[in-house]
Amino acid sequence: MAGKLRQAVDDRLRLGVNIDHVATIRNARGGPHPDPLRAAHAAANAGADGITAHLREDRRHITDEDIDRLMAEIDLPLNLEMAATEEMLAIALAHRPHAACIVPERREERTTEGGLDAAGQHNHLAYFVDKLGAANIRVSLFIEPSEEQVAAAVKLGAPVVEFHTGRYAHVDGEQRAVELKRIADAAALAVKNGIEPHAGHGLTFDNVVPVAAIPQLAELNIGHFLVGEAIFIGLEDSVRQMRKLMDEAMPERHLLGASGRPAPGRTAPS
Repeated sequence: MAGKLRQAVDDRLRLGVNIDHVATIRNARGGPHPDPLRAAHAAANAGADGITAHLREDRRHITDEDIDRLMAEIDLPLNLEMAATEEMLAIALAHRPHAACIVPERREERTTEGGLDAAGQHNHLAYFVDKLGAANIRVSLFIEPSEEQVAAAVKLGAPVVEFHTGRYAHVDGEQRAVELKRIADAAALAVKNGIEPHAGHGLTFDNVVPVAAIPQLAELNIGHFLVGEAIFIGLEDSVRQMRKLMDEAMPERHLLGASGRPAPGRTAPS
């Protein structure tokens, strides 16, 4: 399994575009515009490899109707972000999206503020991972890039993890280098244990390239920044520019993957 996952080093890093905040803008006025489905088509035209949508318990942005329409009308794989609740499980099982990413969720937060505590919630999460997997839905856990959380994902049998990159995105200098190393080491550990690693949260034109150069990562999921930048340059150009920057990281990605060396400033995990 791990050997197959290492092929991601030689493959094009996938870009999943999160369209949640197109719905945030729509819901601010209560009408039908802007349409998240139209945003999904625009992202596809610009080179996105998948669409991500988070159906929150309070329906603050994406709605049930949005999920219905996305499943019926887009050709790209849909990654449904969801809390580990019976309501969301029933919705996922009814729609059978390509993937379901289990995320932490609190009503009072503005956005997802950190990774899922897979290590501390094993007994609760195991039920949802098993049910989703049995329905041939690819299960992902949105976790912090740490050895403890990767080990928990292994124990739960999750085929995919998505590393929360918020800390990396919100610090600078030496602190950012430390956070980048955490992501790189966690990605290598995940692949070593047969798990496909993804990453996302807070990624922008200015900070995406070092993350995209991590050879084990298979996919980046990016949303808020792309939607915000779309105000100035349009959504398709926003996605195209992100795709271009990710592609520019490919030479280093291939070099590091072929050599087995960690990137500058990183050490290989034990």
